Amino acid sequence: MRPALQASLFDGFDDVGLNDLGGSVRRVTLTRGAWVDLRPGWVRGADELFERLREVVPWYAEKREMYERVVDVPRLLCFYDENAALPDPVLGQAKAALDAHYGEELGEAFRTAGLCLYRDGRDSVAWHGDRIGRSRTEDTMVAIISLGEPRSLMLRQRGGGGETIRQTLGHGDLIVMGGSCQRTWEHCIPKTARPVGPRISVQFRPFGVR
Repeated sequence: MRPALQASLFDGFDDVGLNDLGGSVRRVTLTRGAWVDLRPGWVRGADELFERLREVVPWYAEKREMYERVVDVPRLLCFYDENAALPDPVLGQAKAALDAHYGEELGEAFRTAGLCLYRDGRDSVAWHGDRIGRSRTEDTMVAIISLGEPRSLMLRQRGGGGETIRQTLGHGDLIVMGGSCQRTWEHCIPKTARPVGPRISVQFRPFGVR
C-alpha cells in the first residue's frame, strides 16, 4: 500500500507538484557497493504530468545496430542536455529537489534529463548499465521518475549470481540507483504480454553519464 501523500515542498503548478523527499526515501543496500533508493508517489498529480509530457515532448524513434542488423529501438525517446530547457516546470522542480537531497553525497548536480515513452507492453529496454562515460569507471547516480502505467524494473548482478530483484514503478514513483550500481548491476524494463497502458520514464544524470 502506498504511504499517505504529504504536503508539497513547492508551490504547485496546476495540481501537479512534488511530495516530501527527505525522510521518505527508503534505501536498499545491494552487493559490491551498489544501492537503490525508493520513494513511492513522489510526484503529486503524476497522471496529469504524464499527459502533459506525452503531448509536448518532441518524441522521436531511433534505430540501432544489433546482431549485424539494424532494428527499431522499442520505445520513443527525447534527450535534454544540460543547457536545454526542460519540457515542464515540475521537472525543473524535481531536478532542484534531487540536487538538494543528493548533492552532498553525489558531489555534483544532476545535469541532463533523458525521457522514454513506453507505448505499450511491447516496448522495453534490455539488460544494461548506464556505462557510457564516467560511470564506466566511477560511482555515480541515476534518478528515475516513473509516470503513467506501472511497469516492472528488474535488477540483477552483472556477470550472474544472486537473485533478480523486481520493483514495480509507476504513477510518480522515484528510484535512484547509486554507488557502483551502473558498473556492478544491470537493470531492464522487460516486455509484457498482458495489456498495459503507456509509461514515461524521466532519467536525471550527472554530466558525462549516459
